[in-house]
Amino acid sequence: MAIVQFRVDDDLKMQATSVYEKLGIDLSTALRMFMKRSVLENGIPFTMVLSNEPYDASKAIEAMRSMQRKSEENGNSEMTLDEINEEIRLARLERKKR
Repeated sequence: MAIVQFRVDDDLKMQATSVYEKLGIDLSTALRMFMKRSVLENGIPFTMVLSNEPYDASKAIEAMRSMQRKSEENGNSEMTLDEINEEIRLARLERKKR
């Protein structure tokens, strides 16, 4: 395994590290991800952007509650993972028939 070293401004490193920590990864992982995707894409691979707005967990929680209500209305809120996967499999088979 190779070690890659390069120089970067202290402030830039600190800011980038802060962004990656908010995404749940460390600086080394982010750089490895970038390099792997660069190879796969044969170029600059992707962007990861955090909203400038503060994270509002209440929106995510309300979305999950809404999905739960819809699931209950449709009668599938008690389905097991195996049952869900079987439904998906059958839907894919039906789509292929068309």
